[in-house]
Amino acid sequence: MTTACEYKPGLEGIPAAQSSVSYIDGKKGILEYRGIPIEELAVKSTFLEVAYLLIWGKLPTKEELAAFETEIRYHRRIKYRIRDMMKCFPETGHPMDALQTSAAALGLFYSRRALDDQAYIRAAVVRLLAKIPTMVAAFHMMRRGNDPIQPNDNLDYSANFLYMLTERIPDPQEAEIFDRCLILHAEHTMNASTFSARVTASTLTDPYAVIASAVGTLAGPLHGGANEEVLEMLEEIGSVDNVRPYVEKCLKQNPKHKFMGFGHRVWKVKDPRAIMLQNWAEELFEKKGRDEYYDVAIKLEKVLVEEKGFGERGIYPNVDYYSGLVYRKLGIPNDLFTPIFGISRVAGWLAHWKEQLEVNRIYRPTQIYTGDHALSYIPMEERVVSLQRNGKN
Repeated sequence: MTTACEYKPGLEGIPAAQSSVSYIDGKKGILEYRGIPIEELAVKSTFLEVAYLLIWGKLPTKEELAAFETEIRYHRRIKYRIRDMMKCFPETGHPMDALQTSAAALGLFYSRRALDDQAYIRAAVVRLLAKIPTMVAAFHMMRRGNDPIQPNDNLDYSANFLYMLTERIPDPQEAEIFDRCLILHAEHTMNASTFSARVTASTLTDPYAVIASAVGTLAGPLHGGANEEVLEMLEEIGSVDNVRPYVEKCLKQNPKHKFMGFGHRVWKVKDPRAIMLQNWAEELFEKKGRDEYYDVAIKLEKVLVEEKGFGERGIYPNVDYYSGLVYRKLGIPNDLFTPIFGISRVAGWLAHWKEQLEVNRIYRPTQIYTGDHALSYIPMEERVVSLQRNGKN
């Protein structure tokens, strides 16, 4: 029987599922996908190979990967009715809202809820991985008054997405670094959006509703939206000289001030993904010029971690801290950072969706009731008097 002493806000530390998809040791700085360290996958694999690994639980053979890539390439285009629907979205709308709506709309065309049919499951996986990037790029172009750019069948997954944003074939180094970024964001155990996906999946609804639910959860600033806010914070600081005064001002106003991109419920050391992203940012800077706010980010990390004791409390940069600097150097607008997070995390969500189906039981947690009992109904004509009697108006 559940008691008040067992309640944990945010379900902190409470297992919500058994999973073999990924593993984190937040004190040792370990992140593994299906047992393989993220550092190894990021330099030896590709995003689609990693997606295959996550969803089907094994690295594909050469033939399996080629078939998977071919299927995804074939399904990149979206229905004209979805494209026409997206043209009606307000230009000022956030791309995450457009993505959630568009992802849900896929269910109108492809949902059969045939969740015991392996062919249907594979088709859903392929369509979602293939079409989500196209929808993100299409909305970006249409909100600027332009027709969407059709996918380029001669380009691989990451290069094609960058092409659809700009109609420019990207530099191979840019495409490679972007692909690595997708690998880093593909999966992260039972985070909020993955939990949302599994809860939705447990009702046995279609996978398009599952992904739409997860996208809506990812959109929040405490989850996927943090990388946008990191750049806003760096721009507000403005210069290296202003870092320390900015920190002092924030901590004086609120000793528990939240600096975006710092701290994590799981990571108690510097997020290994942040370390890799920082290295890739420097790779890009060597070729494309240094971002003016990178030095601000370096100084802020030093001041908070070393001088203000954040490191002693286990508060270090997370994956959001440097990812925005990388994306901006690739020419990606700030408000597309979170949709790109979604493009990547679709792989992890689908892996958990598939895993949930294999051992499904609908989620139905309990609660601890904190309200009153056995109150009398107050007739309408007496309610105002009752409120006034209690000193309320």
